Amino acid sequence: MSLTSGPTRGITLMMIGTLMLTVQDAVSKWLITDFTVGEILVYRGAFAYLPLAWFIWRDGGWLTVRSRRPRANVVRALLNTGAGFTVISAYAFLPLADVLAVLFASPIIVTALSVPLLRESVGWRRWTAVIIGFVGVLIILRPGSQISWYFVLPVFGAVFVAFRDILTRTIGSVDSSTTILLYTVSVSMLGGLATFPFVELTSPNALQWAVFASMGLVNGVAHYCTIKAFTFASVSTLAPLRYFALVWAAIIGYLVWNDTPTQWTLLGTALVVASGVFIILRERRVAALTEKET
Repeated sequence: MSLTSGPTRGITLMMIGTLMLTVQDAVSKWLITDFTVGEILVYRGAFAYLPLAWFIWRDGGWLTVRSRRPRANVVRALLNTGAGFTVISAYAFLPLADVLAVLFASPIIVTALSVPLLRESVGWRRWTAVIIGFVGVLIILRPGSQISWYFVLPVFGAVFVAFRDILTRTIGSVDSSTTILLYTVSVSMLGGLATFPFVELTSPNALQWAVFASMGLVNGVAHYCTIKAFTFASVSTLAPLRYFALVWAAIIGYLVWNDTPTQWTLLGTALVVASGVFIILRERRVAALTEKET
């Protein structure tokens, strides 16, 4: 199976998008000390329109972004906005790695829901890979006896992400990735703006505006990559690859903050990587067999 084949292209796009979103998460945790969640969603969303405008121009103009399922797109965008609110809020109270670890319960939810909702076939091998990846997350997190109620936030975020990914798969068959991204950015900004009358707003300085601009560009491209990925590969194939965000987080932590991973972190990361690699190899094998039969 070549790098340009459907499933492999979807896997590549998901890996790129996951890396970008992990960088964005790290920046969001830094910004949440000075800005509200609504402000972060609005300011970064405003700059996300820059790559979005390029995608619209490349696709042929505004007529190409008319949705065939506008209601479903709104629901998906609301789920994405809900995930944004819960996850960014959690960054104010919990470590970045803890939030991501809890958030990555979503692949388990997605894999389970893809069977009854999308009628996708998920074999025991893929189920095993997903579970092994989740065990790796638990090893990295090593939850203790004291559980903070703030963990409810990323738990809700995981549920929002799971249903969002399910809808992405169904909508992606009738609407373009650019159309879905337009709804995503617009509804997220509206959700953030809705909070403005109830919070004390902070005026960003020049450096912070530059950070928001970078976040907007990264956010727009990252979401486009993850949305586009679902048009090439199944939900149950792509969802476990989100575990790689833990790998990206470990690398970013080491390069930026000189955080040295513990032996438990290395063990958990190894399981996460093994899970993702197995998914990739399994998908290639299945695609190869399908090509031979046809």
